[in-house]
Amino acid sequence: MEGFIEQVVKRANKPKNLIIKILSIILIITVPLVCCMLAYVITPYMIYVGLFLFIAGIYIVWYVFTSQKVEYEYSVSGKELEISKIISLRKRKKVCKVQLSEIEKLEKGEKSVDGIRFTKTFFAARDIDKDSENFYAVFNSPAYGRCLLIFSPNDKILQGMKPHLNKDLVLKLFYNRNAG
Repeated sequence: MEGFIEQVVKRANKPKNLIIKILSIILIITVPLVCCMLAYVITPYMIYVGLFLFIAGIYIVWYVFTSQKVEYEYSVSGKELEISKIISLRKRKKVCKVQLSEIEKLEKGEKSVDGIRFTKTFFAARDIDKDSENFYAVFNSPAYGRCLLIFSPNDKILQGMKPHLNKDLVLKLFYNRNAG
């Protein structure tokens, strides 16, 4: 019987996300304020423009804040791994779909893939900077060629992948043996 296992991983907040939020708040305050100040110089209707920009800015800032919430959904179904990116629970985008039997290399740590060239890299990790929890999978895609997938699966996902992976990978990953 074919199983179905899934995991949802929330992307870690970075300082870049905080800077984007701070800048959006600064803009929502300064742009309407400048328009109101220009009302004394240009025309009194600039106050209405400033009010309109403030109201529109509230929506834009809400959208920016909620767009910073990103989750990745890993699902192992049968012989394939599918990864989707979920933005603020309102938008879903398929990152990649990999046949588990086509994975050539699956290891923890970036050093395992140093010196290898890839045509496409898929990022679906909780925190791209935490090398200790990220797995690096090398596979061939019909559309892109040699690809790299960086993701943070839990033990359930790895166990779901185990029966369909190459036997050398299973020995190396699960039993700490160097096969071949």
